[in-house]
Amino acid sequence: YGLIDQNEFFDKRIASKDVSGYYLVRKGEFAYNKSTSSDAPWGAIKRLDKYESGVLSTLYIVFQIRDENIIDSDYLVTYYDTDLWHKGVQAIAAEGARNHGLLNIAPADFFKTTISMPKNIEEQRKIGAYFKHLDHLITLHQRKLEKLKIIKKSFLEKMFV
Repeated sequence: YGLIDQNEFFDKRIASKDVSGYYLVRKGEFAYNKSTSSDAPWGAIKRLDKYESGVLSTLYIVFQIRDENIIDSDYLVTYYDTDLWHKGVQAIAAEGARNHGLLNIAPADFFKTTISMPKNIEEQRKIGAYFKHLDHLITLHQRKLEKLKIIKKSFLEKMFV
């Protein structure tokens, strides 16, 4: 899902109105959710794209790119959509460090993990742009599929009245 509005996911507001104990996340920043699942055995790292800002629990690790001339943000989105970064997290997650599906990883240790990337920023930008374009195409086709399913359902209802 990435970083989404809680109302979209839970169909209600579950967070407190007092957000003083939360991180403020701005558009373009990344958040590492250390909760594990079958889809994300080492958690998930997503960039906030859909909103200008949001708040997250302090259980997340929130970070931003310091220098866009060294690493491209879209490349990093693509990288964190792979499992290549898992090896670095596995190395710092101590044996038995899972606490009810939450990995015990200190931010300082997380930031020491290595990111596999081309040194050439232009190559990173091309890779990031390519996969961003593919994601856009996938979204368009998913919308088309949903519309076709609605049309099919409508035809079936009218045929078998």
